[in-house]
Parts: sequence; C-alpha cells; structure tokens
Amino acid sequence: MNIFVSGGAKNGKSMFAQKTAREMADKQGLPLYYIATMIPRDEEDEARIARHIREREGWGFQTIERGRDLGGLLEEDQYLLPAMNVTGDKLDVRGVFLLDSVTALLGNEMFREDGSVDGDAHRRVAEDCVAFAKATGNTIFVSDYIYGDGIGYDKLTEDYRHGLAMVDRRLARVCDRVVEVSAGIAEDWK
Repeated sequence: MNIFVSGGAKNGKSMFAQKTAREMADKQGLPLYYIATMIPRDEEDEARIARHIREREGWGFQTIERGRDLGGLLEEDQYLLPAMNVTGDKLDVRGVFLLDSVTALLGNEMFREDGSVDGDAHRRVAEDCVAFAKATGNTIFVSDYIYGDGIGYDKLTEDYRHGLAMVDRRLARVCDRVVEVSAGIAEDWK
C-alpha cells in the first residue's frame, strides 16, 4: 500500500510514518527502508536529522541517503534497487519504504548548490515519486503542508510552493491512502 502523509511542521508526520512503515513491514514480513532526503545546510537541519535518527533507532530501518535523483534508485529490473552503501548489496524493491521528505527532495532538486534554480524540478520529482510508488507498491511519502498561510512570498518561493503542491497532488492520486497529521492526530482523507 502506498501512503501519502502531509501536515504542518513538527506535527508528528515522521513518527506517524515510521510507525506505519514498521507495522506494514512486520505484518508482511518485508525489509524496512528509510529514504532520507534532507541534505543538511545548517545546525538546525543537523539537529533535525539527529532527532530523526534517534527516533528510529532499533526499529529495523536500513537508511538510504538520497537527497537528489530518486528516479536513479530504480533500475530497469523493477525487482531490484541498488543499495546506497559501500557493500553494493541489492535491496528488495518489494520491501516497505519510507521517504522523508518530498519537501526536502524538491528543495534539493530545485535549488542547486551552485546557486542555480531548476524551474522544472517539480515535474521530474513528481514523475520519479510516482514511478517509485508504482515500482514498490509499499512506500510512505512524507510531505509538508505549506499552503495554508496568507503571506505573500517572492516569486521564487511561490514557484517552489506551487511545484510542491503539484507533486503532492500527483502523489495523492497515485497513493492508496492519504493522511493528514496535525498535532499528532492522523486523519484519513483517502
């Protein structure tokens, strides 16, 4: 089952997704993978990553650091996925995957380290996420709900917000379940 999880910052999305992924893996006897997309840019990012690592310790996740090019994880052979570790082991695409987060993945793809901006990144990220969902059938995608405030932003920020909204809508359509987490409470919308 593919699941799309959205909600505001620090509302419990990641913990909800981790618990759900573990339950899915345990119930089906499948391997459990965590696709970490955040590329740290400052101390706050480092602290968030450290907190998430602590929260999932002992849960059985194998972590794949993948801040860009999610589509590159998929090979032509739809049953294998190259591991992002030094051993070169193959991961079972039939496992349960938790991708945290779509928000960071789009940010990494759109805003490049060299200062350039890829205005088409949202299209590629949406295609990659949809392809990943279809190939695995057991992926939980976590994204941030950043659309509710009434603040007017600069064009670049608005382009990012619109791009993320497009990616989120595509994922909501392809996922079997859509969940919003607010203040630690999960509400199913699909």
